[in-house]
Amino acid sequence: MKKIFLGFSFLLLTFCNSNKKQPNSKIEIYDNSIESIIDISATVEIIADSIALPEGPVWDEKSKSLYFSDVISNKIFKWNEVNGTSEFIVPSGNTGYAPNLGEGILGANGLALDMKGNLILCQHGDRRLAMLKNMESDVPQFETIVDNFEGKTLNSPNDITLSKDGTMYFTDPPFAFFDAVTFSFVETEMRKLNFNGVFKYNPNDMTTTLITKDIDVPNGIALSEDEKSLYVNKMGILDNSPAIKKINLETNEVETFFDGKDLFGKVEGNFDGMKVHSSGHVFTSGPGGLLVISPSGKLKAKIDFGHITNCAFDKEEKYLYATGFLSNPKVYRIKLK
Repeated sequence: MKKIFLGFSFLLLTFCNSNKKQPNSKIEIYDNSIESIIDISATVEIIADSIALPEGPVWDEKSKSLYFSDVISNKIFKWNEVNGTSEFIVPSGNTGYAPNLGEGILGANGLALDMKGNLILCQHGDRRLAMLKNMESDVPQFETIVDNFEGKTLNSPNDITLSKDGTMYFTDPPFAFFDAVTFSFVETEMRKLNFNGVFKYNPNDMTTTLITKDIDVPNGIALSEDEKSLYVNKMGILDNSPAIKKINLETNEVETFFDGKDLFGKVEGNFDGMKVHSSGHVFTSGPGGLLVISPSGKLKAKIDFGHITNCAFDKEEKYLYATGFLSNPKVYRIKLK
């Protein structure tokens, strides 16, 4: 009888262990406190594939959909669980509005939804921030929000974040003049600003203010939860010193929030797009995939999606979405706690 009981116990234990979720090897935890947000057993799902250069994901709660751009094919796509992936806006960021190189990464990049549900686009080729006036169209109508600073045409707005009162913060690197073959920026008379700026646009008085021009290639941008600070990804492709910069919005003073030099070049990936979780943690693309950094600047986790460009949450932060780079042209999601 004792042998039978022991045998049953062994079978029961084996069954329980076989059904227990195993940690995902693509999730690296450096501080266990982050497991209140990240499920170490969560599965990485591919929700879209064969997108030339996916970017700028944003969640639309009204349609329960993820919008994301393809900077190379000049399109915006829409994904949801019911219909999968479909073309949403064509063209998205290069309509002939402004002069550019004529080829390269000229479609829309960063996307945002304002308080009224309007889609705001960072248009590389058109070199402006624009609002979409008609949804889901192959004959889109855009309304220019801002296309210049002190009378000089912007370089190519790249990413955007909105405050609760509708103020827009955006980065303006010169990707309208980027040669993807030589992987370098082209000197051209079409470029009117001799710096790469981080700007604030006030929709109430329609003024554009320069916050800083001291970040050489600013890319991803996000507001802190209290909206007192602005995080900006410094790509480091000009000086091999990538970092996340933190700007005090009262003084416009810039400090290094997270130094990425030790990570840069060891694995594929760069400091590109980012979002701030409601906990205050910064979720950013970086070397090796997606990095999760505490409000104090401590690296807490990494999720290996491969080389990615940007990320987003749904409204309830149930899922994290990530868009892949050229060598990894996919869109992913992973369930959070």
